[in-house]
Amino acid sequence: MGIIGAGKIGSAIISGLNGCFHEDIEIIASGRSDSTLRNIEKLGGRPTRSNTEVVSTSDLIFLSVKPYHFPTVVADVPPDVWGGKTVVSIMAGVRLRTLRELLPGAKVFRAMPNINALVQMSATAVAPSEMAGSDEGLLVGKALACLGSVRWVSEELLDVWTGLVGSGPAFLAEVIDALVLGAVATGMRRDVAYEAVLDVMLGTAKLLKSREGKHLLELRDEVTTPAGTTIEGLKTLEREGVKAGLIGVVEAAVRRSKEIGEEIDTSVMRAAKNGGN
Repeated sequence: MGIIGAGKIGSAIISGLNGCFHEDIEIIASGRSDSTLRNIEKLGGRPTRSNTEVVSTSDLIFLSVKPYHFPTVVADVPPDVWGGKTVVSIMAGVRLRTLRELLPGAKVFRAMPNINALVQMSATAVAPSEMAGSDEGLLVGKALACLGSVRWVSEELLDVWTGLVGSGPAFLAEVIDALVLGAVATGMRRDVAYEAVLDVMLGTAKLLKSREGKHLLELRDEVTTPAGTTIEGLKTLEREGVKAGLIGVVEAAVRRSKEIGEEIDTSVMRAAKNGGN
């Protein structure tokens, strides 16, 4: 398996694949800087500066470069080298139609993991969903499962996934910080409050996942007692419009993902046709 672009997510892919497959596969990854190449080796991959070497020696290739660097990859690798390869693009915004045009003969997929891949807890969406049961799709799904959970979606939903799941860790970090500051304001040390909120988040997520078929608000109602502390907090949430605000946060992120996608896709195609310049 090969990785072009061993940055943060690319490095997480190397770690995840090595953890899943151990000695069963060889992982080759490309990088431009000496520090990136050293990191690839440290993670158990075979480092190279040659993108062509990655593609030619791999059956499954992850494209994990910044979208604006993709035209350089296209210019680096001869078109015939892509034939028969399975390619998973982690690049935001670059559409399947563009990948198919610029990577002739390759079976192409798009995947959208999030930063939680660093601890093998990513929630990753993969498109196109109609390829899930193909031999290539099964291989892609197995590889991405090394990073966490995998869900197959239509390409149109990747922008929603980006706004909700890709940006989600940042939104949740803000919510966590607000809860921590509330505890600090009422007398608790920040470090104690921070660990407590993380435990509450992890425990609540695990509990909700265990209650399949039950609406999440049933848990809210179980915790909320008449004239108690929880209902006072919920009244404040309602008065401050927190739920409506969070809905708006996701909607705004999805809108921007769509805008960026169109900008990037147009720019990438134009640059690729100009030889990567």
